Amino acid sequence: MTSQNDVERPIVTPPTTIGPAPDGGIRTGPDSGIRPGSRLAPLNHRLATERDLAALVRLRDDAARWQLANGIDQWRPGDLTEDHFRARLADAEVRLATLGPDGPVVGAFELWWDDVVTWGPQPPVAGYVHRLMTDRRTAPPGTGRRLLAEAERRITAAGRRLCRLDCRADNHQLRRYYESAGYLVVGEQSFTDRPTHGAGGSNYPVTLLEKTLR
Repeated sequence: MTSQNDVERPIVTPPTTIGPAPDGGIRTGPDSGIRPGSRLAPLNHRLATERDLAALVRLRDDAARWQLANGIDQWRPGDLTEDHFRARLADAEVRLATLGPDGPVVGAFELWWDDVVTWGPQPPVAGYVHRLMTDRRTAPPGTGRRLLAEAERRITAAGRRLCRLDCRADNHQLRRYYESAGYLVVGEQSFTDRPTHGAGGSNYPVTLLEKTLR
């Protein structure tokens, strides 16, 4: 299995032409505004390092402010510090996307190889995506979907066949966004059901989604 400590070259996503949404409708969520036939700028994907901790905190805090401004009570600015991301650098993968090799950071995500708190004990068949974040000032349309595709590529490269994630149960817009990317709802988990109540979990119920990778 590939891991955080593997030496690798940055991955470049070439310019891409975006077609219609899978259901033929309008995309919602972070990528709304993409039009069929749009051509997207190339992104560079790489592992985050200690030098990126401040950028990761900023991305997360900016996303939290956007959520609150749009009536979504899920993330809050200041909830996660550099210590959180430093720990994820050690026990998971944290990946950044930039506009070209030297351009600004446009997004990031965490990729875990297990998630007992939310999913319970599971066989090693999946990767778990957390904190999919885009910089709304610099990210071109479609960046969120392309980050998700990069996570799926990493999971496949590690020899696993499922990508799993979760979202707040009452965030219907985000749920539709993931469903339009091919994810299926497979359950719901309440905070009180979680095996390690209060240790790394959240204080709201979440919808569990997964996608079989080919």
